[in-house]
This record gives sequence, C-alpha cells and structure tokens, in this order.
Amino acid sequence: MIQYIIRRFLYALPILLGVNILTFILFFVVNSPDDMARMQLGHKHVTEQAVQNWKHQQGYDLPLLWNPQAEASEKLTETIFYQKSMSLFLFDFGISESGRNIGADIKQRMWPSLSIALPSLFVGLLVNISVALMMVLFRNTYLEFSSIVLCVVLMSISSLFYIIGGQFFIGKLLKLVPISGYDTGLSAIKFLILPVLISVISGIGSGARWYRTLFLEEVEKDYVRTARAKGLTETQVLFKHVLKNAMIPILTGVVVVLPLLFMGSLIMESFFSIPGLGSYTIDAINRQDFAIVRSMVFLGSVLYIVGLILTDISYSFVDPRVRLT
Repeated sequence: MIQYIIRRFLYALPILLGVNILTFILFFVVNSPDDMARMQLGHKHVTEQAVQNWKHQQGYDLPLLWNPQAEASEKLTETIFYQKSMSLFLFDFGISESGRNIGADIKQRMWPSLSIALPSLFVGLLVNISVALMMVLFRNTYLEFSSIVLCVVLMSISSLFYIIGGQFFIGKLLKLVPISGYDTGLSAIKFLILPVLISVISGIGSGARWYRTLFLEEVEKDYVRTARAKGLTETQVLFKHVLKNAMIPILTGVVVVLPLLFMGSLIMESFFSIPGLGSYTIDAINRQDFAIVRSMVFLGSVLYIVGLILTDISYSFVDPRVRLT
C-alpha cells in the first residue's frame, strides 16, 4: 500500500504543476502587473514611477514565464512564475500583496471553516441516509411518493433562498440565534447553529434522492432475497446488509469531500460574516491579490488529490475484494 500511495503522489506532481501554470496564466490574462499595482496602491491617479516602484518591490518587474535576457537556467528561474509559484510545492505560501503571512492566515482561518463544514457534513449525512432508508423501507407507498416530491421541491430552491430566509425567520423574527458574526471558543456555537442548519436542510433534497437510488439498487440483488428467505425483517435487511454493501459509493462521496471542507464555503461564509478560508478567498479575488488566490487554488488541488487517494484506501477497508496494487 505504501508503494501505491507514493506512486499516486508522484502522479499528482504533473497535475499540480499544470494547475499552477493554468492559474498563473488565467490570472495574468485578466490582470497585468500594472493593474495589480494600481489596485494595491489604492489611488485614483497613480504615477508611472509609483507603479514601477511597487512592481520592483513585489518582484513583478520580471517576465512572466520566460526570461530571454537571462542565461542558462535563469531563463526559467528569473521569472514571476518561478519566483512566486514554485515555492508552493514546498508549502511556502509566502506573503500576500498587502504584506500578510499567508500561511499564518490559513492556519488561523481554517478553524472557522471546519467548525461549519464538519457538523454540516456529518449531520447532513446522517439525515440524508435516514430519509433515504425510510423511503426505501416504505417504497411504493404514498409516504415514499410524498418524500420524493418534497426532495424535488427542496432541490429546486436556490441555496440563497435558504440563507436569506433562515436569517430573516430564525435570526430576525424569532431571534433564536444571531444573524451573522463569529466568536472564539464555545461562544462560537450560537453563530454556527444557523449556517449548519441551513446547510443540512438545503442538502436534503439531492442527498436523500442519491442515497435512495443506491439503496434501491441493492435491495433488488440476490443476497437481499436470500436474507429475506432466511426470515430477516425488512429493517434488518436494510441496516445489516443493504447499508453495509452501499458503503463504497457512500465513501466515494464523503471522503472526497472531506479535504475540500478545509477550504470553506464561499457563499455561506460571506453571508454569515464568518472569517474562514472561503471569505478569505473571496476578499483576495476582490482585491486582486494574486498571492492568496494562487495559494488557495494550489491548496485546493492538493487536498482534492489527497481526498481521491483516501477514497481508494478506504475501499480496501470496506470491501475485502478491493486490493491496492
């Protein structure tokens, strides 16, 4: 297994390099170093000398990808891409355009993101699987039909409606929890209840229908008929056999999402004023802070690849027939 993991990480290096180059090119197609300088200087009328000074101080006075004036290997190393992006492979995120340490910001902001994402994931998973099992248990009845209609309705509503509606009814009218904001320690719980609740409710429609499809495929297989023939009740069949054999597709959806939870939710954190990595990325895009943008894109790519590897490893624990070779 160790060799398999090492081989997968080696395969990931060209992918990460490609993502890094593509992000770099796309950013500088939209924004030139001169545009970044004027944005960071924050003046309506910025002199050309001030722009050149800022570019020199930040290292943006070099060529982008190739330096024809340099010699030998310096044609690659004396470029903005090498100076600014290659250090990411050592997880050295550097300094943002505003002078802040990006690595320290990530360590600080990842906890608010995880405090929303982890409860939303596990509570949502429990609710979705429970609803799906209930629909399968009462399949071909009015209860299943009503549940499917409700799921379709929930899927058809925009997530923004849940956020705004939840803030209005629960936060403003009922005044049960704060509408937005964040605090440290146990005081943060009151600020997290509403975002987690909205995340769970907004995901029931698609999640429950997907798990229902998985379970319906399992209940028609031969081992389920054999279990029923041995006298097991429908509840025992669902929880002891169907749920267990549906774990591989469930893990596929869960384990891949786990690393991405670290990155936070862009919309949720922005609406609830939570200082997580999602709002951190949005603010960086608005400020055209390329250092933060490239760091977050690279980190997201790394975490996604790690999630795929964890998914493959988890298969071998859930299903003994799967071997990593």
